[in-house]
Amino acid sequence: MKLLILIAAVLTSLSAVAQVKSSDLVGAWKSQSNNQTSVAICSDKFFSVAVYTNSEFIGTYGGKYTAAGQNITLNFEFHTLNPEMITQQVEVAAEIKNGKLVLTQEGTEWTRLDDGKPGKLAGAWLITGRMQGNTMSEMTPGARRTMKILSGTRFQWIAYNVDTKEFFGTGGGSYTTEKGKYTENIEFFSRDNSRVGKSLSFDFNLENQQWHHKGLSSKGEPINEVWSKRENIGL
Repeated sequence: MKLLILIAAVLTSLSAVAQVKSSDLVGAWKSQSNNQTSVAICSDKFFSVAVYTNSEFIGTYGGKYTAAGQNITLNFEFHTLNPEMITQQVEVAAEIKNGKLVLTQEGTEWTRLDDGKPGKLAGAWLITGRMQGNTMSEMTPGARRTMKILSGTRFQWIAYNVDTKEFFGTGGGSYTTEKGKYTENIEFFSRDNSRVGKSLSFDFNLENQQWHHKGLSSKGEPINEVWSKRENIGL
């Protein structure tokens, strides 16, 4: 009887290790293959993956996801490496093992970068307002979207159109939020690799569940924007 209890306990433990929930994935993950870096950012419903080297942006993909049991279900909204995957749904076998995310079919391992903390801005955001002259113009996201997704320490922005499968640009890296300043440290930029290594600092505040973002772009142009959480606008 003691042996049966021990076996049951071991099997329960192994099963628990193998199970993957969405809450297990929240944060940022990194995978390294030769000289290529892949960074995944997951909120509780949305994800993005960027692939790049020290000097070159290679590609990006992402959208919505759910995780249950030993499968992660991915619904792609953008995919520069294979645009035909956009709007497609794919199931990926996965498990959390020794603190790493293992995609068992691919045999790839992802190391956790953060668990969504400190993350004052963690989550998936869509731009919903931009200053035009002296007026803040409201923007209604639809098929054409500009999304920022952030973990506790990592960020990526992506501009794309789900219906036409167009991709307009992306950039990302690490970030901090200190004393009302949001600072981006750029590690990849699809439009101009010369931006890599630069840092940009902006004023930010959270008001009525919206992110107000103000400063100068990488081109030195003034930016004054409003971003809203995706779940708050039902998209």
